[in-house]
This record gives sequence, structure tokens and C-alpha cells, in this order.
Amino acid sequence: MKYILVIGDGMSDYPIPELGGKTPLQAAHKPHMDSIAAHGRSGLIKNVPDECTPGSDVAICSVLSYDPRIYCTGRGPLEAPSRGIKLGANDTAYRCNIITEEDGKIADYSAGHITTPEAAQLIAAIKKAYDEPGEIEFYSGLDYRHFLIMRNFPHPEQIKCNPPHDVTGSPIAEVLPKAKVPQAEKNAQLLRDMILGSRSILRMHPVNIEREKKGKRPGNLIWPWGGGKKPSMPTLKEKFGIKGAVISAVDLVKGLGTYAGMEIINVEGATGLADTNYEGKADAALKALKTNDLVCVHVEAPDEAGHVGDVKLKVKTIEDLDKRLLGRIMDGLSEPYAIAILPDHPTPIKVRTHTRDPVPFAIATPRLKPDGVEVFDEESAKKGGFGLVEKDYLLSLLLSQK
Repeated sequence: MKYILVIGDGMSDYPIPELGGKTPLQAAHKPHMDSIAAHGRSGLIKNVPDECTPGSDVAICSVLSYDPRIYCTGRGPLEAPSRGIKLGANDTAYRCNIITEEDGKIADYSAGHITTPEAAQLIAAIKKAYDEPGEIEFYSGLDYRHFLIMRNFPHPEQIKCNPPHDVTGSPIAEVLPKAKVPQAEKNAQLLRDMILGSRSILRMHPVNIEREKKGKRPGNLIWPWGGGKKPSMPTLKEKFGIKGAVISAVDLVKGLGTYAGMEIINVEGATGLADTNYEGKADAALKALKTNDLVCVHVEAPDEAGHVGDVKLKVKTIEDLDKRLLGRIMDGLSEPYAIAILPDHPTPIKVRTHTRDPVPFAIATPRLKPDGVEVFDEESAKKGGFGLVEKDYLLSLLLSQK
């Protein structure tokens, strides 16, 4: 038996007036997702424990059957391995966004989805100004997503750092890193100084001058967040006795896959946005199944559409995922397989950030008796045979449905 797990990041949503009171999943034409629901069993699953924030790190940890309360040590350390960044026991890794500041406020957590080549030049300027090897190290990543590594910085939990996508529109001064205990004030001040100092480094950088000429938002500030130390996780082989592969454009999913001992497959043209290479991901998944028991395919595009509040784009990304990726995988499979589809968390258009609501999921296998649910969406899943799953994980459920 082969296993396929497809994650449409942030697909779940609330009813939207513009869609006649439907959610994007309800409004989208998605025959392959509906087919999984119709031939299998549906339900709702709670991927975000009450005591955790509804980040993708928490949700995807849960999807892969790792308890986020144990293994989610921070967004930075979970993403860093995907860039080959080595972390010592007392090192702290931060995700470091390039963002847009306007009128003293966070205007855009992604600097208008700045491109990777542009962002690399900005991070190079930051490195030149701030890097102290063995102490402070910046690393470039994908698009607006980069890294700040603080060596021998053992207590990141003592500093509150706000994810920029959660505080968009807020005054910078109100959401800067803040010490939770007096002994962390020195390190919190160091982070604040680097953030505020990046203004003068980036404001007149040629990349930003050119972007503003074209009417694009500049990447004029750095924003570290999600700091933590590396986790110690058992591999999928140790947990389930299976060999797995992961396909994603984003460092978080690839980093989690690295810790889980999965094969990391990079696909040319996989961008993490609506223009991603859906077909390339599908073909890579089919190839990976020849040498692996499980393949996990993650698509970031619906989440990004939710963050920017674009209803039409979110519907389109769901339809593209269904037609160009999910359908291509299902059409290309010949041997018996079990397949699951779900979002990791909702990213509702209305709030433009993640929520902790349970999300719909559907699993189909050759032996799993259908539950009568004919379509895949938030409301239909409430009637599914799995019910509301609160004390189990998606991958565990998928692997148990032989």
C-alpha cells in the first residue's frame, strides 16, 4: 500500500458574502477532492491544541503526528535545516522576514512578496552590517523568509517576538521584541536594535529604489520572530516503520521533513505562491512513491491568498491544486493507495491570519467504507464518519486505514 498526504495550506475558511455565503472550498470546482470524500470517509480534525498558537509549525507538526507541545520549539529551528543551517544545543534560530514599514506601522509581512533574488541582496547588506561569525549570523532563504541565528543564546522563550502576519497594521513601537523577564532585557534590546537599525541599511538600497519606481512595496525592515532551539524528534521510520518523502516550496515543511527523516524533494518552479509548479509537484510525488511508502505534498498558495484577503485568488488556488496536482497524482497511480486531503489550519479571508478552528479532512482507501458524504468542505465534513477528531493525528489515521 502506498500513502499520499496532500496539504492545502490555509484552505479552510468562513462563509464569505462575495461567494453567496459559501466558503472558498464550497465555491471552488474541485472534483478530485470531492471524489476522495465520496469514496472515503470525512471528518473535522483539531490540529492546534488549545495551549498552542495556530501557526503552520504547530498545525503541520500535528498533521505529521508529532505532538506540537513537545516538538514545536519555534518556527526558526524548524525551518533552518532546509537551508543546511547547523544548530548547536544552545543556539537560537529565528525566522527573519523582510517586511514593509509605512508610517511607523507594519504594512506588509512579505514586502509585497519580494522575490528571492531581490531579498538575497537585502540580506547580504544586513549580513555585512550585523554578522559576527560565531555570535550573530544571517542566512538568506526563500522570498521574504530568512534566518537570524544567535549562537550561545539559550533562552529564546524569555523574549516575546510577534509574528509579523499577526500584527500587520500595528505600530512598530508596540510590537517590537519584549523581554518577559529582567535578565532577558539585554538580548531583547539587541533584537530591537537590529530591527530599527535595518531601516537605514535597507531604505535606500538599490533593490528598494527600483521596487518603489515600479510601484512595489520596499523591503525596508527586518523582523525576527519564531525563535527557538532545535528539537529532538523521532523519525517516521522509528515511529511507524515507513519511509517517506516530502514536497514543498517552504522551508518549514522541508525542515520538519528533515527532522522526521524524510526525503526532501525540491521541484523547479515551486514558489509557495499561486504561480507554483503544480504539475511538477505531482510528477515528483509519483516518482517518489516508487521508492517511498509515503509522500506528503504541501501547497502554500491558498494560505498566501488568505493572508492578503483575495477571495478570487483563494478559490483559484484551491481549483488549481485540485485539477493540476491532486488529479494528476490520482490519475497517475496504478497500485492500491490510501490518500488524504486537508488544510493544516484555516486562514480566513475575513481575518487574514491563522485560526485554531478544526479543519475538514477526507481519507479514501480501497477498504474504507464510504460514509455518505459526497463533497469536501467545512460543512459537509461535520457529517463525516470520523466525526470531530481531537485526540489523534492525521498521519496516524491515514496509516491505520489499510
